[in-house]
Amino acid sequence: MAAAQKDRSAKTAAKRKSRGEEEIRLHCMAGTRQALAELMAWSGIEEQGEAITLMIHRLHELGPQKCLPMLDPPRHVIEVSQNVSLAFHRKSLQMIQQDPGDEVLPPTHYTFSVSEQR
Repeated sequence: MAAAQKDRSAKTAAKRKSRGEEEIRLHCMAGTRQALAELMAWSGIEEQGEAITLMIHRLHELGPQKCLPMLDPPRHVIEVSQNVSLAFHRKSLQMIQQDPGDEVLPPTHYTFSVSEQR
């Protein structure tokens, strides 16, 4: 007689626990999902877990010097033009005139660094 679903689930859970297996969940955007699908298609891998496991192990095999450039997230630099900076300054002066008492600083060229969220 076949084992009940509850028995199979308990046996599978015990086996995973004895092997030290742990579930890792991955929530990703459509672009990441598409990239994973393409990597899987190129290599002929059909299971996402297998593809991700192989990528982790292959990166680890490269060692810290070679894998770190691949794990450095891209950064976006936003530069505010001189025209926008001056317009912001003029608007700030107008607001200060309406509510005096704030310190007035001369306009400068602003640069911001924003990291991309995944």
